[in-house]
Amino acid sequence: MLDLTRIKGISLDLDDTLWPVLPTIERAEKVLHGWLVERAPMSAALFSSPQALQEIRDHMKANRPELKHDLSAIRRESIRLALYRAGENPLLADEAFEVFFAERQRVTLFDDARPALEFLSARFPLACISNGNADVGRVGLGSFFRASISAREFGIGKPDPRIFHAAAGALDLNVEQVLHVGDDATLDALGALNAGMQAAWVNRSEQLWPHQAEPHVTLASLDELCALFR
Repeated sequence: MLDLTRIKGISLDLDDTLWPVLPTIERAEKVLHGWLVERAPMSAALFSSPQALQEIRDHMKANRPELKHDLSAIRRESIRLALYRAGENPLLADEAFEVFFAERQRVTLFDDARPALEFLSARFPLACISNGNADVGRVGLGSFFRASISAREFGIGKPDPRIFHAAAGALDLNVEQVLHVGDDATLDALGALNAGMQAAWVNRSEQLWPHQAEPHVTLASLDELCALFR
């Protein structure tokens, strides 16, 4: 059971907790493809081939393991590799990635996200913890968070306990004083439990809990989270 008296700060996941990520990525990929069609059509054709795209992903995984926590670098270098293989200018990769990245930050929040952040940030210091490459400042939510911890910058991703410990430290709190809120049963909820935090699992789609250890609370929405503190 959730112990509200212990909670002095809250950490939150971003993708699929505050906004649905798949539509965002799909739209960003379409914008990138349109840009490539105009400036690097052979590379655009290469990215249109599922087999070629999978081969590029496999190549990156095998040959650039140091980038595994940096989705931005993986995306940028995948574009660079496609440009090279297509016989086009690899130097276009940085500009192409920025086209993708700018669109990736144009998220559509869940209806409960901004009201929840307004409510929670008025009561607790907030941190975000993400394995993805969303930038809360560019998304427009930076003012709600005291700290932003990303796997890309930290070098370690969820569910490793160390990234949760880093978030607690950024809030000047002990891990047992922090409630972590996220949608992923393994990366967020179980990761937080193993790190010594209380865990709130945001289960918007009525999924089954897959682990033996259970979260302290399961929520269908962020509205339900806020209701706990009213």
